[in-house]
Amino acid sequence: MRRAVIAFTAFLGGLVLLLASPAWAEGEALKGTLQNQGQPVNGVKISVVAEDGSPVAAVTTGADGTWEVPVSKAGKYKVTLDQKTLPSGVGLKFKDKGTLDVQVYEGNQRNVLFALAPAGQQNGGNASGETTASVWDRVAQLTFEGFNLGLIIALAAMGLSLVFGTTGLTNFAHGELLTLGAMAAYLFNAVLGVPLILSAVIAVVIGGAFGYLQDRFFWGQLRKRGSSLVAMMIISIGLALFLRYIFLFLFGGESRPFAEFNAQPGIQVGPISAAPKNFIAMGVELAVLVIVGVALLKTRTGKAARAVADNPALAASSGINVERVIQIIWTVGGAVAALAGVMLGLAQNINYQMGFQILLLVFAGVTLGGLGTAFGALVGSLVVGLFIQLSTLVVPTELKTVGALLVLILVMLFRPQGILGRRERIG
Repeated sequence: MRRAVIAFTAFLGGLVLLLASPAWAEGEALKGTLQNQGQPVNGVKISVVAEDGSPVAAVTTGADGTWEVPVSKAGKYKVTLDQKTLPSGVGLKFKDKGTLDVQVYEGNQRNVLFALAPAGQQNGGNASGETTASVWDRVAQLTFEGFNLGLIIALAAMGLSLVFGTTGLTNFAHGELLTLGAMAAYLFNAVLGVPLILSAVIAVVIGGAFGYLQDRFFWGQLRKRGSSLVAMMIISIGLALFLRYIFLFLFGGESRPFAEFNAQPGIQVGPISAAPKNFIAMGVELAVLVIVGVALLKTRTGKAARAVADNPALAASSGINVERVIQIIWTVGGAVAALAGVMLGLAQNINYQMGFQILLLVFAGVTLGGLGTAFGALVGSLVVGLFIQLSTLVVPTELKTVGALLVLILVMLFRPQGILGRRERIG
């Protein structure tokens, strides 16, 4: 065990030496990333004008879709996207959002979002008479994107649900396992030059090892001391904040892409347009979920895990090593979460908050499907992913997450145990 701790410490030390400098901003700036259906858009002109009308700078997006304009002081700025420089077949989703008024605060690097969409899918079409895409084509495209998002959420939710089922712990630091996986893959791929597929495998191993070490030297010790679940939940919030700012210090505040599969041209499959990496990633995600699910149902360890989740005391009296089972669950949960982080980093750029940003959706998927049930987490996550994407048919993109949480609230009102959860008597 001591060797494992030393190895993980060495990994963190390497991260410190090889990644970029600390993330604290040296000054104010405006920045952003242009993406169309998850793919970076380069060569687009972005201009910034101060509140008094004086021009600040004009830049073009890079190969990864990113741009940045340092500003001399805090204040209000107008950021304009030159729509004439957009590639053929791509336009602003909201035609009146070509210029945005942005407030920059002292010491703040402000992210600016321009929502892009394929030509014809903008709200109300465009002035050139371009026809609006078929509603059914949009439904098909958004359904595909919803499944893609839902499978990533399900990978993260499955580990969280298994840990809750066997220990009762609501772990708010679970999102940081996703970030660890994505950053570990980035370290080996973009910094050390290891192929991304092999980097992903290494990241999964690191995530599993970190999950095991967490339980072996931290959560397991708290259980032995008789810490309450409420106290452990509060500790998990503190652990999440600690890890998040460690990642910020090591990785920096900017978003970065993997060195491979970054700007793939899309392919058309019927009404669905997506990069080849999206199809492959969905296949991998689905295969892993099926493998973990079958292992829970068919293997001896899986049956023991379900016994511990159902009644730990009875499982222990039957000869099951409860602590050993919990350690295995933490290892599997950490590995699957790390894989989810790699897949999320493949779908978008990597940043130190990526696990935190998706954590609320993970909790929504787990709660919606049924706390403590692995298959419930899968079903709930798919429902959340589909609703988030399909809701953009009727609500602005910025509000799509709010709609998913509204559905969660409604389901909890009428079926508190979730879709696949069981009713429990309290008191």
